[in-house]
Amino acid sequence: MKPIYNSAKEAVAGVQDGMTLMVGGFGLVGIPEQLILALVDKGVKDLTVISNNCGVDDWGLGLLLKNKQIKKMIGSYVGENKEFERQVISGEIEVELTPQGTLAEKIRAGGAGIPAFFTPAGVGTTVAEGKEVRVYDGKEYVLEEALRADYSFIRAAQADKFGNLIYNMTAQNFNPMMAAAGKITIAEVEEIVETGDLNPAQIHTPSIYVQGLFQAEQEKRIERLTTRS
Repeated sequence: MKPIYNSAKEAVAGVQDGMTLMVGGFGLVGIPEQLILALVDKGVKDLTVISNNCGVDDWGLGLLLKNKQIKKMIGSYVGENKEFERQVISGEIEVELTPQGTLAEKIRAGGAGIPAFFTPAGVGTTVAEGKEVRVYDGKEYVLEEALRADYSFIRAAQADKFGNLIYNMTAQNFNPMMAAAGKITIAEVEEIVETGDLNPAQIHTPSIYVQGLFQAEQEKRIERLTTRS
């Protein structure tokens, strides 16, 4: 049985200033909404956040940005967040932009205990500056180091009380990899069922990677709504 927190505040109680956090999601899809809000309320600062992007101005990680709680952002693009763009241009935040596939593999490698790997992505660009480059079979590859985090905050559709997780379609995105790469992984889930109620063949993240659960409803905002005229 894994701890089931009664509130998002309780779930993020261990997060301290200066920690490194992985936060699941792609845009606003699959983000741990309530856990992010709890981090905003907690007021922790100087955070290094590893996530695909930084949400939007008024939701998700954009709320942490607005409060200047993020010191460094490791992601793959700026996205729809104007405040993120402003802080990058003004030099108020340190940003490490990484090709999306490389970012995914850096996180996966961290969870698998692989310290580093070589990839052709980014060779000959600013991505490769200061990194070792080797030639294999006549092709250049750049060395990328794995990523780990003090905490991983992820989102799942279902969990059993043992901590096994199932994600909903594209809301899976970075969540399984981050679940494995965090020293402590907290899953915000929509439904918690009894152990044994989930089909073992459908489980995406085994319980061994999960240290705590928090059940909550999500707003599931749409990042950009387009309608017919």
